Amino acid sequence: MPAGEPPRPVLPRKGPLAGVRVADFCWMGVGSVATRLLADFGAEVIKIEDRIRIDTPRRLPIYKDEPARNFGEERIDADPDKGGLFNNYSRNKLGVTINMRTDEGRALAERLIATSSVVSENFAPGVMERWGLTYERLQELSPGVIYARMSGYGHSGPHAGYRSYGPVVQAVSGLSYISGLPGREPSGWGLSYMDNQAAYYNSAALLMAIYRRNTTGKGTEIDVSAIEAGINLVGPILLDVTVNGRTTRRDDYPTGNRLEWPEAAPHGVYPAAGEDRWVAVAVFDDGQWAGLVDALGRPEWTADERFATQEARFAAQDALDEHLAAWTRTRDRFEVMELLQAHGVPAGAVQDAEDLNERDPQVAARGVFFEMDHPVIGPARFEGTPIRFSSIAQDNWRSAPRLGEDNEHVFKRIVGLDDDEFDKLTAGGVI
Repeated sequence: MPAGEPPRPVLPRKGPLAGVRVADFCWMGVGSVATRLLADFGAEVIKIEDRIRIDTPRRLPIYKDEPARNFGEERIDADPDKGGLFNNYSRNKLGVTINMRTDEGRALAERLIATSSVVSENFAPGVMERWGLTYERLQELSPGVIYARMSGYGHSGPHAGYRSYGPVVQAVSGLSYISGLPGREPSGWGLSYMDNQAAYYNSAALLMAIYRRNTTGKGTEIDVSAIEAGINLVGPILLDVTVNGRTTRRDDYPTGNRLEWPEAAPHGVYPAAGEDRWVAVAVFDDGQWAGLVDALGRPEWTADERFATQEARFAAQDALDEHLAAWTRTRDRFEVMELLQAHGVPAGAVQDAEDLNERDPQVAARGVFFEMDHPVIGPARFEGTPIRFSSIAQDNWRSAPRLGEDNEHVFKRIVGLDDDEFDKLTAGGVI
């Protein structure tokens, strides 16, 4: 945060997790998204960063009003307060800086932990131990503490020390291998989706641990493996290999857009009018097939014997797809969606980010995106939590902290440093 600029006010937190203070060492997505859920619903999450090695998403795209960069194009000179990913991951959190390479920094971190009831981290295994922050030490500092640890491989086993990011997790968990088109090489998942998916397991684990402590008074250590979270998503394939002995790489597998359990047909993504426009259609039974035939105007080809039953249609998918694609290709994807839905056929336009942000009436009606103001990037839209409660609201009290924005509030008012201590640590580069 630029010198001389005052920090924003810190408001009292509201929600079911109000009163829970989290010393949050998390960075990147798998940890930061997990603690964001807690922050959204009232927890006082204090994000701890190192000025020498700041949270990487502060320098990753997307940057508002700046030329597009690809993910991975981290810019060392990028303004750390403008990173779109960081600002999305860290809303509703406080932000402090501690140089954990110094004795003074580690001592200060321990004082902060002593005032907290939850500690979270997602470093490679061994980092927290090097700082002396074992579960045993944390229990001494804060009896009943919950210690949430999140890593790629977990903290035990022969690969526990391996480093990982989302694409690695997706590959090792088996997800990449089963993704793609029949007879083709694995396609991979592109973005680090497992960073976010594993984060939700982390959030659930934290909430269960908080509930248990509320009922028993006992803390716990949590160890979440993102690889194992990914394996949870390939369950049917594991069952097929185990029960039927079928491999997961063969001429008819992966199935791409098709579905074999149950035998849906037509089932896929079909071309629509316009450049790179598509619409998804799924027919699971004779009733939906009858609705599709009516929607199409009962063309002659639909009476073909090859399409008389669901089983027959599944066996003749290539011919079926050609007929349906010829019909969809000349029509607007949203018109197709609405027409088929009106006839009881599951269908949806394939939407891009602009559609979601600007066009989709369902997303707008549910209030998925909301706007927050930020002292550097100005007003910006963020995605909310896809959960609605009858009596609980997400507490969006502040956009993400600037680097070190809450040092004075946290270290003086929460930790208890006096002015001389604070000034000395600031001048010494400890905070």
